[in-house]
Amino acid sequence: IKKEISPADESGISFNQVINTTYVPPPLSLLEGDRGKPGVGDIKANANIIKRTLGQYGITVEMDEVSIGPSVTRYALKPAEGVKLARIVGLQNELSYALAAHPIRIEAPIPGQSLVGIEVPNSTKTVVGLKTLFSSDEFQESHKPLLVALGRGVSGKLYYADLAKMPHVLIAGATGSGKSVTIHAVVNSLLYRNGPEAMRFIMIDPKRVELTLYNKIPHLLTPVITDAKKAILALKWAAKEMDRRYNILEAESVRDISSYHKNILEPALKLVGSGKGKGVGNKGRVLNANSQGPTLGADTDAGMPERMPYIVIILDELADIMQAYPRELESAIVRLAQMSRAVGIHLILSTQRPSVNVITGLIKANVPARVALQVSSQIDSRTILDASGAEKLLGAGDMLYISGELSKPTRIQSAFMSETEVKAVVKYLANMPTEGLPDTDEINLSSGSISNERDSIFSSSFDEEEAGNDDDDLYEDARLIVIEAGKASTSYLQRRLKVGYARAARLVDMLEERGVIGPGDGAKAREVLETPGSATE
Repeated sequence: IKKEISPADESGISFNQVINTTYVPPPLSLLEGDRGKPGVGDIKANANIIKRTLGQYGITVEMDEVSIGPSVTRYALKPAEGVKLARIVGLQNELSYALAAHPIRIEAPIPGQSLVGIEVPNSTKTVVGLKTLFSSDEFQESHKPLLVALGRGVSGKLYYADLAKMPHVLIAGATGSGKSVTIHAVVNSLLYRNGPEAMRFIMIDPKRVELTLYNKIPHLLTPVITDAKKAILALKWAAKEMDRRYNILEAESVRDISSYHKNILEPALKLVGSGKGKGVGNKGRVLNANSQGPTLGADTDAGMPERMPYIVIILDELADIMQAYPRELESAIVRLAQMSRAVGIHLILSTQRPSVNVITGLIKANVPARVALQVSSQIDSRTILDASGAEKLLGAGDMLYISGELSKPTRIQSAFMSETEVKAVVKYLANMPTEGLPDTDEINLSSGSISNERDSIFSSSFDEEEAGNDDDDLYEDARLIVIEAGKASTSYLQRRLKVGYARAARLVDMLEERGVIGPGDGAKAREVLETPGSATE
Protein backbone atom coordinates (compact mmCIF):
# COMPACT_ATOMS: atom_id res chain seq x y z
CA ILE A 1 0.00 0.00 0.00
CA LYS A 2 2.86 2.33 0.84
CA LYS A 3 4.24 1.57 -2.59
CA GLU A 4 1.05 2.71 -4.26
CA ILE A 5 1.07 6.16 -2.66
CA SER A 6 4.78 6.86 -2.87
CA PRO A 7 5.89 9.45 -5.44
CA ALA A 8 5.97 7.82 -8.85
CA ASP A 9 9.31 7.62 -10.59
CA GLU A 10 9.46 8.15 -14.32
CA SER A 11 11.02 4.77 -15.10
CA GLY A 12 8.55 2.17 -13.83
CA ILE A 13 5.25 3.88 -13.18
CA SER A 14 2.30 1.63 -12.38
CA PHE A 15 -1.41 2.13 -12.92
CA ASN A 16 -2.10 2.57 -9.20
CA GLN A 17 0.76 5.01 -8.81
CA VAL A 18 -0.61 7.18 -11.59
CA ILE A 19 -4.25 7.05 -10.60
CA ASN A 20 -3.89 7.26 -6.82
CA THR A 21 -1.38 10.09 -6.51
CA THR A 22 -3.69 12.13 -4.26
CA TYR A 23 -5.26 9.24 -2.34
CA VAL A 24 -3.88 8.02 0.98
CA PRO A 25 -5.61 4.78 2.01
CA PRO A 26 -6.74 4.28 5.62
CA PRO A 27 -3.95 3.20 8.01
CA LEU A 28 -3.69 -0.51 8.82
CA SER A 29 -3.90 0.41 12.53
CA LEU A 30 -7.69 0.75 12.07
CA LEU A 31 -7.89 -3.01 11.47
CA GLU A 32 -7.26 -6.00 13.72
CA GLY A 33 -5.00 -8.97 13.00
CA ASP A 34 -5.54 -12.68 13.65
CA ARG A 35 -6.98 -13.51 17.07
CA GLY A 36 -6.91 -16.81 18.97
CA LYS A 37 -5.25 -20.16 18.32
CA PRO A 38 -6.91 -23.14 16.68
CA GLY A 39 -7.80 -26.01 19.03
CA VAL A 40 -6.72 -29.12 17.14
CA GLY A 41 -6.81 -31.79 19.86
CA ASP A 42 -4.43 -34.75 19.78
CA ILE A 43 -3.18 -34.88 16.18
CA LYS A 44 -1.37 -38.23 16.53
CA ALA A 45 -4.39 -39.90 18.12
CA ASN A 46 -6.71 -38.58 15.41
CA ALA A 47 -4.35 -39.80 12.66
CA ASN A 48 -4.31 -43.27 14.24
CA ILE A 49 -8.12 -43.30 14.53
CA ILE A 50 -8.44 -42.46 10.81
CA LYS A 51 -5.94 -45.17 9.84
CA ARG A 52 -7.58 -47.77 12.11
CA THR A 53 -11.16 -46.97 11.03
CA LEU A 54 -10.31 -47.26 7.33
CA GLY A 55 -8.37 -50.46 8.07
CA GLN A 56 -11.48 -52.02 9.62
CA TYR A 57 -13.15 -51.73 6.21
CA GLY A 58 -10.21 -53.22 4.33
CA ILE A 59 -8.67 -49.92 3.19
CA THR A 60 -4.94 -49.63 3.83
CA VAL A 61 -3.63 -46.06 3.99
CA GLU A 62 -0.40 -44.32 4.88
CA MET A 63 -0.77 -41.06 6.83
CA ASP A 64 0.99 -38.05 5.30
CA GLU A 65 1.22 -34.39 6.36
CA VAL A 66 -1.22 -32.65 8.71
CA SER A 67 -2.21 -29.05 7.84
CA ILE A 68 -3.64 -26.88 10.61
CA GLY A 69 -5.96 -24.18 9.28
CA PRO A 70 -7.94 -21.48 11.10
CA SER A 71 -11.16 -23.52 11.33
CA VAL A 72 -10.26 -27.08 10.24
CA THR A 73 -7.29 -29.45 10.39
CA ARG A 74 -6.63 -31.49 7.26
CA TYR A 75 -5.19 -34.99 7.61
CA ALA A 76 -3.64 -36.06 4.29
CA LEU A 77 -3.35 -39.77 3.57
CA LYS A 78 -2.09 -41.92 0.70
CA PRO A 79 -4.27 -44.98 -0.06
CA ALA A 80 -2.67 -48.27 -1.08
CA GLU A 81 -2.65 -49.07 -4.79
CA GLY A 82 -5.93 -50.32 -6.20
CA VAL A 83 -8.13 -48.59 -3.58
CA LYS A 84 -11.10 -46.76 -5.09
CA LEU A 85 -11.37 -43.23 -3.71
CA ALA A 86 -15.15 -43.54 -3.72
CA ARG A 87 -14.84 -46.19 -0.96
CA ILE A 88 -13.06 -43.69 1.31
CA VAL A 89 -15.66 -40.99 0.56
CA GLY A 90 -18.41 -43.52 1.34
CA LEU A 91 -17.02 -43.99 4.88
CA GLN A 92 -17.56 -40.34 5.81
CA ASN A 93 -20.15 -41.07 8.52
CA GLU A 94 -18.03 -43.84 10.06
CA LEU A 95 -15.00 -41.52 10.25
CA SER A 96 -17.14 -38.75 11.74
CA TYR A 97 -18.37 -41.19 14.41
CA ALA A 98 -14.88 -42.52 15.20
CA LEU A 99 -13.37 -39.02 15.49
CA ALA A 100 -16.40 -37.66 17.40
CA ALA A 101 -16.32 -34.69 15.01
CA HIS A 102 -19.10 -33.30 12.87
CA PRO A 103 -19.20 -32.37 10.08
CA ILE A 104 -16.06 -33.75 8.42
CA ARG A 105 -15.34 -33.21 4.73
CA ILE A 106 -13.34 -35.55 2.51
CA GLU A 107 -11.43 -34.14 -0.47
CA ALA A 108 -10.54 -37.00 -2.79
CA PRO A 109 -8.06 -36.24 -4.20
CA ILE A 110 -6.47 -33.00 -2.94
CA PRO A 111 -6.06 -30.91 -6.15
CA GLY A 112 -2.57 -31.35 -7.61
CA GLN A 113 -1.54 -34.13 -5.20
CA SER A 114 -1.87 -37.92 -5.05
CA LEU A 115 -3.39 -37.64 -1.58
CA VAL A 116 -6.81 -37.73 0.03
CA GLY A 117 -7.64 -34.98 2.55
CA ILE A 118 -9.89 -35.47 5.59
CA GLU A 119 -10.90 -32.11 7.08
CA VAL A 120 -11.80 -32.23 10.79
CA PRO A 121 -13.29 -29.14 12.53
CA ASN A 122 -11.11 -27.46 15.17
CA SER A 123 -12.55 -27.21 18.68
CA THR A 124 -11.67 -23.50 18.73
CA LYS A 125 -11.14 -21.31 15.66
CA THR A 126 -8.64 -18.64 14.76
CA VAL A 127 -10.33 -15.38 13.78
CA VAL A 128 -8.60 -14.25 10.57
CA GLY A 129 -8.10 -10.48 10.62
CA LEU A 130 -7.97 -8.22 7.56
CA LYS A 131 -4.82 -6.55 8.89
CA THR A 132 -2.91 -9.82 8.39
CA LEU A 133 -4.12 -10.12 4.79
CA PHE A 134 -3.46 -6.45 3.93
CA SER A 135 0.04 -6.34 5.44
CA SER A 136 1.35 -9.33 3.45
CA ASP A 137 3.91 -8.73 0.70
CA GLU A 138 1.62 -10.28 -1.91
CA PHE A 139 -1.08 -7.66 -1.25
CA GLN A 140 1.25 -4.68 -0.78
CA GLU A 141 3.50 -5.34 -3.77
CA SER A 142 0.78 -6.25 -6.26
CA HIS A 143 -0.06 -3.66 -8.90
CA LYS A 144 -3.51 -5.13 -9.56
CA PRO A 145 -5.99 -2.40 -8.59
CA LEU A 146 -8.90 -4.81 -7.98
CA LEU A 147 -7.06 -7.42 -5.88
CA VAL A 148 -9.34 -8.59 -3.06
CA ALA A 149 -8.42 -10.51 0.09
CA LEU A 150 -10.47 -13.69 0.46
CA GLY A 151 -8.99 -15.24 3.61
CA ARG A 152 -6.75 -18.04 4.83
CA GLY A 153 -6.79 -21.59 3.44
CA VAL A 154 -6.62 -24.96 5.19
CA SER A 155 -2.81 -25.04 4.92
CA GLY A 156 -2.49 -21.52 6.33
CA LYS A 157 -1.89 -19.95 2.90
CA LEU A 158 -3.37 -16.48 2.31
CA TYR A 159 -5.76 -16.33 -0.65
CA TYR A 160 -6.31 -13.32 -2.91
CA ALA A 161 -8.33 -12.95 -6.09
CA ASP A 162 -8.29 -10.36 -8.86
CA LEU A 163 -11.80 -9.02 -9.44
CA ALA A 164 -10.75 -7.93 -12.94
CA LYS A 165 -10.17 -11.61 -13.82
CA MET A 166 -13.18 -13.06 -12.01
CA PRO A 167 -14.82 -10.75 -13.47
CA HIS A 168 -18.09 -11.08 -11.47
CA VAL A 169 -18.71 -13.02 -8.28
CA LEU A 170 -21.71 -14.63 -6.60
CA ILE A 171 -21.69 -14.99 -2.79
CA ALA A 172 -24.39 -17.29 -1.42
CA GLY A 173 -25.12 -19.06 1.84
CA ALA A 174 -27.71 -19.55 4.57
CA THR A 175 -28.58 -16.84 7.11
CA GLY A 176 -25.72 -16.28 9.53
CA SER A 177 -23.12 -18.06 7.41
CA GLY A 178 -20.99 -14.92 6.99
CA LYS A 179 -22.06 -13.38 3.66
CA SER A 180 -22.07 -9.79 4.89
CA VAL A 181 -18.68 -10.16 6.59
CA THR A 182 -17.25 -11.57 3.34
CA ILE A 183 -18.68 -8.58 1.44
CA HIS A 184 -17.11 -6.17 3.98
CA ALA A 185 -13.73 -7.85 3.40
CA VAL A 186 -14.08 -7.46 -0.39
CA VAL A 187 -15.24 -3.81 -0.15
CA ASN A 188 -12.40 -2.83 2.18
CA SER A 189 -9.82 -4.62 0.03
CA LEU A 190 -10.88 -2.34 -2.82
CA LEU A 191 -11.02 0.78 -0.60
CA TYR A 192 -7.45 0.17 0.62
CA ARG A 193 -6.19 -0.04 -2.97
CA ASN A 194 -8.16 2.59 -4.88
CA GLY A 195 -9.10 6.22 -4.47
CA PRO A 196 -12.46 7.58 -5.67
CA GLU A 197 -10.87 8.78 -8.92
CA ALA A 198 -9.80 5.20 -9.73
CA MET A 199 -12.81 3.16 -8.60
CA ARG A 200 -16.45 3.86 -7.77
CA PHE A 201 -19.16 1.83 -6.05
CA ILE A 202 -22.87 1.39 -6.64
CA MET A 203 -24.21 -0.37 -3.54
CA ILE A 204 -27.67 -1.93 -3.43
CA ASP A 205 -28.82 -3.09 0.01
CA PRO A 206 -32.53 -3.98 0.37
CA LYS A 207 -31.83 -5.11 3.97
CA ARG A 208 -30.86 -1.47 4.83
CA VAL A 209 -28.41 -2.35 7.60
CA GLU A 210 -25.17 -3.71 6.09
CA LEU A 211 -23.98 -1.54 3.22
CA THR A 212 -25.64 1.67 4.48
CA LEU A 213 -22.62 1.96 6.81
CA TYR A 214 -20.65 3.12 3.73
CA ASN A 215 -22.95 6.04 2.90
CA LYS A 216 -20.34 8.73 3.68
CA ILE A 217 -17.40 7.40 1.65
CA PRO A 218 -16.41 9.47 -1.42
CA HIS A 219 -16.29 6.35 -3.62
CA LEU A 220 -20.07 6.07 -3.97
CA LEU A 221 -21.71 7.13 -7.24
CA THR A 222 -25.04 7.40 -5.43
CA PRO A 223 -26.10 6.91 -1.80
CA VAL A 224 -26.63 3.25 -0.93
CA ILE A 225 -29.80 2.11 -2.75
CA THR A 226 -32.43 0.36 -0.64
CA ASP A 227 -35.36 0.53 -3.08
CA ALA A 228 -35.98 -2.18 -5.70
CA LYS A 229 -37.04 0.27 -8.43
CA LYS A 230 -33.94 2.42 -7.96
CA ALA A 231 -31.83 -0.73 -8.05
CA ILE A 232 -33.12 -1.57 -11.53
CA LEU A 233 -32.58 2.05 -12.63
CA ALA A 234 -28.98 1.89 -11.37
CA LEU A 235 -28.35 -1.28 -13.38
CA LYS A 236 -29.90 0.42 -16.40
CA TRP A 237 -27.54 3.37 -15.92
CA ALA A 238 -24.61 0.96 -15.72
CA ALA A 239 -25.66 -0.67 -19.01
CA LYS A 240 -25.71 2.75 -20.72
CA GLU A 241 -22.35 3.63 -19.20
CA MET A 242 -21.00 0.31 -20.50
CA ASP A 243 -22.13 1.10 -24.05
CA ARG A 244 -20.63 4.59 -23.81
CA ARG A 245 -17.30 3.19 -22.65
CA TYR A 246 -17.22 0.68 -25.50
CA ASN A 247 -17.58 3.61 -27.91
CA ILE A 248 -14.56 5.28 -26.30
CA LEU A 249 -12.44 2.10 -26.41
CA GLU A 250 -13.37 1.64 -30.06
CA ALA A 251 -12.45 5.23 -30.88
CA GLU A 252 -9.10 4.93 -29.05
CA SER A 253 -8.36 1.50 -30.63
CA VAL A 254 -7.72 -0.27 -27.32
CA ARG A 255 -9.01 -3.68 -26.21
CA ASP A 256 -10.00 -3.09 -22.61
CA ILE A 257 -9.90 -0.65 -19.70
CA SER A 258 -6.42 -1.66 -18.50
CA SER A 259 -5.04 -1.07 -22.00
CA TYR A 260 -6.84 2.30 -22.05
CA HIS A 261 -5.31 3.29 -18.70
CA LYS A 262 -1.83 2.17 -19.77
CA ASN A 263 -1.72 3.53 -23.33
CA ILE A 264 -4.06 6.52 -23.24
CA LEU A 265 -4.47 7.79 -19.67
CA GLU A 266 -0.96 7.26 -18.23
CA PRO A 267 0.87 9.17 -21.00
CA ALA A 268 -1.61 12.05 -20.66
CA LEU A 269 -1.22 12.21 -16.87
CA LYS A 270 2.57 12.05 -17.19
CA LEU A 271 2.42 15.09 -19.48
CA VAL A 272 0.40 16.98 -16.89
CA GLY A 273 3.16 16.05 -14.43
CA SER A 274 3.74 18.75 -11.86
CA GLY A 275 0.59 20.71 -12.77
CA LYS A 276 -1.76 18.35 -10.96
CA GLY A 277 -4.38 21.01 -10.54
CA LYS A 278 -4.31 21.88 -14.23
CA GLY A 279 -6.49 20.01 -16.61
CA VAL A 280 -7.46 17.30 -14.18
CA GLY A 281 -9.68 19.06 -11.69
CA ASN A 282 -13.14 18.57 -13.13
CA LYS A 283 -13.47 14.85 -13.72
CA GLY A 284 -16.02 12.41 -12.51
CA ARG A 285 -19.13 14.44 -13.25
CA VAL A 286 -22.20 12.26 -13.54
CA LEU A 287 -25.71 13.18 -14.57
CA ASN A 288 -28.73 10.94 -14.70
CA ALA A 289 -28.99 8.01 -17.05
CA ASN A 290 -31.11 9.87 -19.58
CA SER A 291 -29.07 13.07 -19.69
CA GLN A 292 -26.79 14.09 -22.53
CA GLY A 293 -24.38 16.05 -20.32
CA PRO A 294 -20.97 15.11 -18.90
CA THR A 295 -20.58 11.49 -17.84
CA LEU A 296 -18.55 9.53 -15.35
CA GLY A 297 -14.88 10.43 -15.47
CA ALA A 298 -15.28 12.86 -18.39
CA ASP A 299 -12.85 15.76 -18.50
CA THR A 300 -14.14 19.16 -19.48
CA ASP A 301 -10.67 20.35 -20.47
CA ALA A 302 -9.85 19.73 -24.11
CA GLY A 303 -7.21 17.18 -24.94
CA MET A 304 -7.31 15.35 -21.60
CA PRO A 305 -8.75 11.81 -21.72
CA GLU A 306 -11.27 10.87 -19.05
CA ARG A 307 -10.03 8.74 -16.18
CA MET A 308 -12.66 6.03 -16.69
CA PRO A 309 -12.67 4.60 -13.15
CA TYR A 310 -13.61 1.02 -12.42
CA ILE A 311 -17.22 0.60 -11.28
CA VAL A 312 -18.06 -2.14 -8.78
CA ILE A 313 -21.78 -2.88 -8.33
CA ILE A 314 -22.61 -4.69 -5.09
CA LEU A 315 -26.07 -6.22 -4.76
CA ASP A 316 -26.47 -7.55 -1.22
CA GLU A 317 -29.76 -9.45 -1.45
CA LEU A 318 -30.61 -10.78 -4.88
CA ALA A 319 -33.75 -12.63 -3.73
CA ASP A 320 -35.46 -9.49 -2.43
CA ILE A 321 -35.31 -7.66 -5.77
CA MET A 322 -35.82 -10.87 -7.76
CA GLN A 323 -39.18 -11.25 -5.98
CA ALA A 324 -40.36 -7.81 -7.10
CA TYR A 325 -38.89 -7.63 -10.63
CA PRO A 326 -37.58 -11.06 -11.69
CA ARG A 327 -37.41 -10.55 -15.46
CA GLU A 328 -35.95 -7.05 -15.31
CA LEU A 329 -33.28 -7.96 -12.77
CA GLU A 330 -32.18 -11.11 -14.56
CA SER A 331 -31.98 -9.31 -17.92
CA ALA A 332 -30.00 -6.42 -16.42
CA ILE A 333 -27.53 -8.69 -14.62
CA VAL A 334 -27.01 -10.95 -17.64
CA ARG A 335 -26.46 -7.99 -19.99
CA LEU A 336 -23.82 -6.49 -17.70
CA ALA A 337 -22.21 -9.84 -16.87
CA GLN A 338 -21.83 -10.75 -20.55
CA MET A 339 -20.14 -7.55 -21.69
CA SER A 340 -19.00 -5.25 -18.89
CA ARG A 341 -15.66 -6.90 -18.06
CA ALA A 342 -13.68 -5.11 -20.76
CA VAL A 343 -14.90 -1.66 -19.66
CA GLY A 344 -14.19 -2.12 -15.95
CA ILE A 345 -17.71 -2.70 -14.58
CA HIS A 346 -17.89 -5.64 -12.15
CA LEU A 347 -20.78 -7.27 -10.27
CA ILE A 348 -20.73 -8.71 -6.76
CA LEU A 349 -24.02 -10.53 -6.13
CA SER A 350 -25.14 -11.96 -2.81
CA THR A 351 -28.13 -14.00 -1.67
CA GLN A 352 -29.18 -16.04 1.35
CA ARG A 353 -31.67 -18.03 -0.72
CA PRO A 354 -29.62 -20.17 -3.10
CA SER A 355 -32.55 -21.60 -5.06
CA VAL A 356 -32.88 -21.93 -8.84
CA ASN A 357 -35.54 -19.19 -8.81
CA VAL A 358 -32.96 -16.69 -7.53
CA ILE A 359 -29.69 -18.03 -8.97
CA THR A 360 -31.05 -18.78 -12.43
CA GLY A 361 -29.19 -20.75 -15.09
CA LEU A 362 -28.48 -17.58 -17.07
CA ILE A 363 -26.96 -15.81 -14.06
CA LYS A 364 -24.83 -18.85 -13.19
CA ALA A 365 -23.57 -19.16 -16.76
CA ASN A 366 -22.37 -15.56 -16.76
CA VAL A 367 -20.94 -15.37 -13.22
CA PRO A 368 -18.08 -17.92 -13.16
CA ALA A 369 -16.59 -16.99 -9.76
CA ARG A 370 -18.68 -18.20 -6.82
CA VAL A 371 -18.34 -18.23 -3.06
CA ALA A 372 -20.47 -20.81 -1.22
CA LEU A 373 -20.80 -20.36 2.51
CA GLN A 374 -22.62 -22.82 4.77
CA VAL A 375 -25.95 -23.99 3.32
CA SER A 376 -28.61 -26.29 4.72
CA SER A 377 -28.72 -28.94 1.99
CA GLN A 378 -26.71 -30.59 -0.76
CA ILE A 379 -29.22 -29.26 -3.31
CA ASP A 380 -28.38 -25.67 -2.34
CA SER A 381 -24.67 -26.46 -2.60
CA ARG A 382 -25.16 -27.85 -6.12
CA THR A 383 -27.18 -24.76 -7.08
CA ILE A 384 -24.24 -22.52 -6.17
CA LEU A 385 -21.17 -24.61 -7.04
CA ASP A 386 -22.53 -27.41 -9.25
CA ALA A 387 -20.94 -29.66 -6.59
CA SER A 388 -21.74 -30.81 -3.08
CA GLY A 389 -19.66 -29.79 -0.06
CA ALA A 390 -21.07 -26.45 1.12
CA GLU A 391 -23.55 -28.27 3.39
CA LYS A 392 -20.54 -29.56 5.39
CA LEU A 393 -19.06 -26.13 6.10
CA LEU A 394 -18.93 -24.71 9.62
CA GLY A 395 -20.48 -21.26 9.14
CA ALA A 396 -18.92 -17.97 10.35
CA GLY A 397 -17.10 -17.29 7.07
CA ASP A 398 -16.04 -20.87 6.27
CA MET A 399 -16.34 -20.94 2.46
CA LEU A 400 -15.76 -22.90 -0.71
CA TYR A 401 -14.44 -20.68 -3.51
CA ILE A 402 -14.44 -21.58 -7.19
CA SER A 403 -13.50 -19.48 -10.21
CA GLY A 404 -12.64 -19.90 -13.87
CA GLU A 405 -9.00 -20.53 -12.88
CA LEU A 406 -9.81 -23.23 -10.28
CA SER A 407 -11.14 -26.58 -11.42
CA LYS A 408 -12.25 -27.64 -7.92
CA PRO A 409 -13.65 -25.64 -4.99
CA THR A 410 -11.02 -24.38 -2.52
CA ARG A 411 -11.83 -24.17 1.20
CA ILE A 412 -11.01 -20.78 2.73
CA GLN A 413 -11.77 -19.12 6.06
CA SER A 414 -12.96 -15.60 5.25
CA ALA A 415 -11.45 -12.64 7.10
CA PHE A 416 -13.61 -11.16 9.85
CA MET A 417 -14.25 -7.42 9.97
CA SER A 418 -16.23 -6.04 12.89
CA GLU A 419 -18.71 -3.17 12.70
CA THR A 420 -16.27 -1.04 14.74
CA GLU A 421 -13.54 -1.55 12.11
CA VAL A 422 -15.94 -0.74 9.25
CA LYS A 423 -17.04 2.49 10.98
CA ALA A 424 -13.42 3.49 11.65
CA VAL A 425 -12.51 3.07 7.95
CA VAL A 426 -15.65 4.95 6.83
CA LYS A 427 -14.92 7.79 9.29
CA TYR A 428 -11.37 8.09 7.96
CA LEU A 429 -12.53 8.19 4.33
CA ALA A 430 -15.37 10.64 5.09
CA ASN A 431 -12.91 13.06 6.75
CA MET A 432 -10.11 12.73 4.21
CA PRO A 433 -9.12 15.92 2.36
CA THR A 434 -10.93 16.24 -0.97
CA GLU A 435 -8.40 18.54 -2.67
CA GLY A 436 -7.27 17.03 -5.94
CA LEU A 437 -10.11 14.52 -5.96
CA PRO A 438 -12.72 14.80 -8.73
CA ASP A 439 -15.94 16.69 -8.17
CA THR A 440 -18.74 14.19 -8.49
CA ASP A 441 -22.44 14.67 -8.93
CA GLU A 442 -24.32 11.57 -7.90
CA ILE A 443 -26.26 9.70 -10.55
CA ASN A 444 -29.86 10.77 -10.36
CA LEU A 445 -32.16 7.82 -9.76
CA SER A 446 -35.14 9.80 -8.50
CA SER A 447 -36.76 10.01 -11.91
CA GLY A 448 -36.73 8.21 -15.20
CA SER A 449 -38.23 5.00 -16.38
CA ILE A 450 -36.87 1.54 -16.76
CA SER A 451 -37.21 1.73 -20.52
CA ASN A 452 -37.08 4.61 -22.96
CA GLU A 453 -36.58 2.28 -25.88
CA ARG A 454 -39.54 0.10 -26.78
CA ASP A 455 -37.40 -2.93 -27.55
CA SER A 456 -35.15 -2.54 -24.52
CA ILE A 457 -34.37 -5.58 -22.39
CA PHE A 458 -35.74 -3.62 -19.46
CA SER A 459 -39.19 -3.10 -20.98
CA SER A 460 -41.74 -4.68 -18.72
CA SER A 461 -44.17 -3.81 -15.99
CA PHE A 462 -41.60 -1.62 -14.22
CA ASP A 463 -41.57 1.35 -16.56
CA GLU A 464 -45.31 1.50 -16.72
CA GLU A 465 -45.68 1.67 -12.95
CA GLU A 466 -43.62 4.83 -12.89
CA ALA A 467 -45.88 6.64 -15.32
CA GLY A 468 -48.38 7.17 -12.50
CA ASN A 469 -51.83 8.35 -13.47
CA ASP A 470 -50.68 10.51 -16.37
CA ASP A 471 -51.69 9.74 -19.94
CA ASP A 472 -49.44 7.16 -21.51
CA ASP A 473 -47.32 8.68 -24.27
CA LEU A 474 -48.24 5.70 -26.47
CA TYR A 475 -52.00 6.22 -26.01
CA GLU A 476 -52.49 8.08 -29.29
CA ASP A 477 -50.46 5.46 -31.20
CA ALA A 478 -52.56 2.70 -29.63
CA ARG A 479 -55.83 4.50 -30.53
CA LEU A 480 -54.83 4.89 -34.17
CA ILE A 481 -53.63 1.26 -34.39
CA VAL A 482 -56.89 -0.25 -33.09
CA ILE A 483 -59.05 2.04 -35.26
CA GLU A 484 -57.02 1.16 -38.34
CA ALA A 485 -57.10 -2.58 -37.55
CA GLY A 486 -60.76 -2.63 -36.53
CA LYS A 487 -59.92 -4.88 -33.57
CA ALA A 488 -58.30 -4.47 -30.16
CA SER A 489 -56.59 -6.87 -27.78
CA THR A 490 -53.74 -6.70 -25.29
CA SER A 491 -51.56 -9.17 -27.19
CA TYR A 492 -52.12 -7.26 -30.47
CA LEU A 493 -50.94 -3.99 -28.87
CA GLN A 494 -47.96 -5.80 -27.33
CA ARG A 495 -46.85 -6.95 -30.78
CA ARG A 496 -47.50 -3.67 -32.59
CA LEU A 497 -46.05 -1.33 -29.94
CA LYS A 498 -43.34 -3.71 -28.67
CA VAL A 499 -44.24 -3.10 -25.00
CA GLY A 500 -44.72 -5.32 -21.97
CA TYR A 501 -48.00 -6.98 -21.03
CA ALA A 502 -48.83 -4.60 -18.16
CA ARG A 503 -48.47 -1.50 -20.32
CA ALA A 504 -50.50 -2.96 -23.18
CA ALA A 505 -53.25 -4.02 -20.75
CA ARG A 506 -53.40 -0.52 -19.27
CA LEU A 507 -53.63 1.02 -22.74
CA VAL A 508 -56.58 -1.27 -23.50
CA ASP A 509 -58.25 -0.18 -20.23
CA MET A 510 -57.74 3.49 -21.16
CA LEU A 511 -59.19 2.92 -24.63
CA GLU A 512 -62.25 1.28 -23.07
CA GLU A 513 -62.69 4.08 -20.49
CA ARG A 514 -62.65 6.71 -23.26
CA GLY A 515 -65.13 4.89 -25.45
CA VAL A 516 -62.74 3.94 -28.24
CA ILE A 517 -63.34 0.20 -27.81
CA GLY A 518 -66.05 -1.93 -26.26
CA PRO A 519 -65.87 -4.17 -23.18
CA GLY A 520 -64.06 -7.51 -23.25
CA ASP A 521 -65.97 -10.61 -24.32
CA GLY A 522 -63.97 -13.65 -23.26
CA ALA A 523 -61.25 -14.61 -25.73
CA LYS A 524 -62.76 -12.56 -28.59
CA ALA A 525 -61.11 -9.35 -29.79
CA ARG A 526 -62.83 -6.20 -28.52
CA GLU A 527 -65.15 -4.23 -30.78
CA VAL A 528 -63.82 -0.85 -31.98
CA LEU A 529 -66.48 1.83 -31.44
CA GLU A 530 -64.63 4.82 -32.85
CA THR A 531 -64.34 5.33 -36.59
CA PRO A 532 -61.33 6.69 -38.50
CA GLY A 533 -61.18 10.49 -38.41
CA SER A 534 -63.23 10.94 -35.23
CA ALA A 535 -61.76 13.03 -32.44
CA THR A 536 -60.60 11.72 -29.10
CA GLU A 537 -62.65 12.56 -26.08
